[in-house]
Amino acid sequence: MSLSTAGEVTAPTPEPDQVAALATGEVALLPPAELAEAARSSTREILNGAAIRAFDFVVALLLLAILLPLMVLVAIAVCVDSAGPAFFRCERVGHRGRRLRMLKIRKMCDHARGPSLTTEEDRRFTRIGGLLTRLRIDEIPQLLHVLGGSMSLVGPRPEAPEFVGLHPRDYEEILAVPPGITGLSQLAFCDERRILDPERPVEDYVSRILPAKVALDRLYADRRSLAFNLRVLYWTVAAVICQRPIAVHRDSGKMNIRRR
Repeated sequence: MSLSTAGEVTAPTPEPDQVAALATGEVALLPPAELAEAARSSTREILNGAAIRAFDFVVALLLLAILLPLMVLVAIAVCVDSAGPAFFRCERVGHRGRRLRMLKIRKMCDHARGPSLTTEEDRRFTRIGGLLTRLRIDEIPQLLHVLGGSMSLVGPRPEAPEFVGLHPRDYEEILAVPPGITGLSQLAFCDERRILDPERPVEDYVSRILPAKVALDRLYADRRSLAFNLRVLYWTVAAVICQRPIAVHRDSGKMNIRRR
């Protein structure tokens, strides 16, 4: 584009080969080498997603078969312990922004009100609610979401809508992958309820914990693979079954036993 002697803007004259390409529709948006690499990357992503989905389905099915008797016993204990249903659903934002009504075993008194966050001495807990939370037993029903495909075994933790709205651009990237029962942010903040300020839990969470979780969830979304998921599951066993705190490096995602 250039200026004429009269000061008018004139468009550049296209080359003959450009005109011919436009006439035939044979215009490449990327050089052939870049197009080939993009195609290979897309194929890898599809195969990677299929491998993770197949692994999730098989493992979730096996875990449900093994844990079903425990889930039934805990459900009975919840109903005996306090009035109300054994299960409840909480509103979360799922894959690609879809609504996710996440199923959990009830750990609070029926019709409890308040923030979606819980603290160490939360008065809304039933008598066995704190134990269910500490052992993560309340999350067993989420294996049903994994079977249905709305969740994965490993992924970003499903967040409440009011918190997702605070970081919309970050969650566009995070929600491009399915949310998970466990993941980098879940491991790094497995003792979240113990470190939250009980006097102002929401403010403390928003200013101190949520930004760190967002960073870890973005890191996972960028590096998601079956091999990475297997490493996360390995450290999840250490965190939940062995009751060992796990440290997660915020830049690399490397996990190890946290030094007390």
